[in-house]
Amino acid sequence: MFLTRMQINPRRRGARTLLSSPQALHAAVCSGFTDATPTNEGRVLWRLDTYGPHRVILFIASPDKPDLTHIVEQAGWPTTQAWDTKPYDRLLERLTLGQQWQFRLTANPVRAGRREGWSDTKPLGHVTVRQQQQWLLDRAPRLGFRVMPRQAHNADGEVELAVIDRAVQRFTRGDSRVTISTATFAGLLEVTDVASLKHALTFGIGRAKSYGCGLLTLAYPTTAPT
Repeated sequence: MFLTRMQINPRRRGARTLLSSPQALHAAVCSGFTDATPTNEGRVLWRLDTYGPHRVILFIASPDKPDLTHIVEQAGWPTTQAWDTKPYDRLLERLTLGQQWQFRLTANPVRAGRREGWSDTKPLGHVTVRQQQQWLLDRAPRLGFRVMPRQAHNADGEVELAVIDRAVQRFTRGDSRVTISTATFAGLLEVTDVASLKHALTFGIGRAKSYGCGLLTLAYPTTAPT
């Protein structure tokens, strides 16, 4: 597995096209691989992290190294920056029980529901921050981690978890109109099951993985989210 980091230039017209459509960016990411289908090692996952109006980073986890020349030419910084790909297995092999990591995840928190006129249940997006946080907390044990309790005074029952961004994305896929509710989580986790966490890191979490959801990334702890 490999982890790739590429800076997007949001001022470019091509970047604005990609950033406005998860379908278009999905196609661009997949075009960076000879074969983007999942393997026994994992699947192609991607996520956009926005740190300001002019700083947007594309992260990609993948079984093979990508060639992102076409995205650099369309939406990157062709004369100064390209992309950086590093082996992901180094991190995966270092995972042990009890380790603590800062994490970031953009996901599509949904529940099964039925609306008037529907003959069956369909995925419905959670709409409040509390619901979205609970969605992740409910899944954490089978994903191989627990979210750490908050250590601050008067933090009874609170955990080191924040929803730092929320959005509703609407785009066209073929003749259909797609709507995806997303939440970006940041927090502090502890490893409880190495095999399950490795699977979550390489195969993704939740739905809408083709559209920028599901990629969990880890970093050494520094400060807890607020």
